[in-house]
Amino acid sequence: QVQLVESGGGSVQAGGSLRLSCAASGYTGDTYSMGWFRQPPGKEREGVTVVDRDGITIYADSVKGRFTASKDSAKNTLYLQMDSLKPEDTAMYYCAADTWSGLDTLDPEDFGYWGQGTQVTVSS
Repeated sequence: QVQLVESGGGSVQAGGSLRLSCAASGYTGDTYSMGWFRQPPGKEREGVTVVDRDGITIYADSVKGRFTASKDSAKNTLYLQMDSLKPEDTAMYYCAADTWSGLDTLDPEDFGYWGQGTQVTVSS
């Protein structure tokens, strides 16, 4: 059974940094594509970044140049380094995974496994 556990959220001032972690269990190695998604208050969930199982990484335009995803396959962990944070980055951040590769997608509908989320709050 696939389980995803996020950590690393918190409150920071604008311009600050946070690093999120997503520890995965129930599968091994690079057999799953993984991604970070976020849901701002009162808005729909949106894709932030996806690292597919072949290592291809894509980012939402709103975070390009500020956020960096990385994956440690040996630890089954996905990271999200978030720099130059803005108040509009405030959201619940979720980790997700699925078995496909090569879809080049940030659509939450393409992911079947989800973590419980971790809150990120950026104050101005």
